[in-house]
Amino acid sequence: MARRRTRKQRLPQDPVEATIESLSPEGRGVAHIDDKAIFISGALPGEKVTFIYTSQRKSHAEGKVEEVLEASPDRVEPKCEHYAICGGCSLQHLSSDAQIKYKQQAMLDSLKHIGNVEPEEVFSAITGDAWGYRRKARLGVKYVFKKGKVLVGFRERHGGFLAEMDSCEVLHEAVGKKLHLFQAMIYEMDSRDSTPQIEVAVGDDSGDDVMNIALIVRHLKDLSEKDIALWIAFGKEHDFQIYLQPKGPTTVHRIYPESSEQGSTLHYEHPEFDTKVHFGPQDFFQVNTSINRQMVPRAVELLQLTGKERVLDLFCGLGNFTLPIARNAEHVTGVEGDLVMVNRAKQTATANGIENTDYYACNLMDTASALKVQPWLKKEYDCILLDPPRSGAKEIIEHFKKLKAKRIVYVSCHPATLARDAGELVHTHGYKLLGAGVMDMFPQTAHVESIAIFEKR
Repeated sequence: MARRRTRKQRLPQDPVEATIESLSPEGRGVAHIDDKAIFISGALPGEKVTFIYTSQRKSHAEGKVEEVLEASPDRVEPKCEHYAICGGCSLQHLSSDAQIKYKQQAMLDSLKHIGNVEPEEVFSAITGDAWGYRRKARLGVKYVFKKGKVLVGFRERHGGFLAEMDSCEVLHEAVGKKLHLFQAMIYEMDSRDSTPQIEVAVGDDSGDDVMNIALIVRHLKDLSEKDIALWIAFGKEHDFQIYLQPKGPTTVHRIYPESSEQGSTLHYEHPEFDTKVHFGPQDFFQVNTSINRQMVPRAVELLQLTGKERVLDLFCGLGNFTLPIARNAEHVTGVEGDLVMVNRAKQTATANGIENTDYYACNLMDTASALKVQPWLKKEYDCILLDPPRSGAKEIIEHFKKLKAKRIVYVSCHPATLARDAGELVHTHGYKLLGAGVMDMFPQTAHVESIAIFEKR
């Protein structure tokens, strides 16, 4: 029996007027028409706008601003000339101060309505560089035959196509100001139509002639000698390490520089703690250096270390928090799900002369029965620091009661899961939420990063 084809709903073609009530978690203006929520890109609370529908569903609709009839006092002119089409940012039209207030309120609303908790103190926001801050990115690449050019950048705000852009204001300037040069070089390649993406990783500039920027070029076909020579020349000209990725992540290999001595790893530093963290171009690390250099000292301060504490660092990654904490505690145990990163964290500790740490590879989102056999979970700790992914730390928090930590610092990249886990810590495990505040890790976007401190009652 043939299936009945669903008729695609026809969208209104004419602009529609709306008054914006609030901002959504994604940074879109929210209005209601005939009791249906409309999420409108480019609109701010309190504004009267006209918009064009971009999609309609039973539960809600989406649109984009056509004209601002009455502007919010918080509206500013976007810095990036490609902002209207690029989906990499969503809040460039909102002033920096207003962005912070929005993010702080989003965190507090989530804590109250999801976790049923409120912090005793709201910390002042950690802020830093608003432009050129992003040091880790995945750029799409597309050869467009009809336009006779190569596109390099992020996807469009509306739709799945790559945005046509020749620069990016939030990427580190050594990359963001050179997108047009990437485009021109890739256009000369034999494999310009089979190179879908470039990953970018930028470390600290140590001033010792070691290149601090790495590019991983994904290619679907074997590169010709000409193409390899083009990438090597590009790396030499712009001081980029060049890696190729012909298939999966394990196939990544460097072609420039050839020497294993020069530019073999990237690194970033925490000068306040005299630590240097080495990382590979595929590793996860904090994308905003100015925020990271404030966030880690804030976390160490909140732990109130005296040098006698045993600390558990969960989702420790490369040791971003582990090493600075180790400078101020008796011992730190780091736990991370990625074995490659665990091994790199061990090597980094040794390279920094830090001997009071140990590390375990463990999936911290595993089942309760699988987690309970872990040897590090059979010990007690004075303090816990956790920095989980967006999904939060629900599974491991179930084990916190037996760890008997007096203080817990929670670094979050998603207010909803922070709120859920905070509710569990407060209402089930006997902690109180002493304070919480946001950290502007991703300016010009709606992404909310925050830090919270819990103390045992």
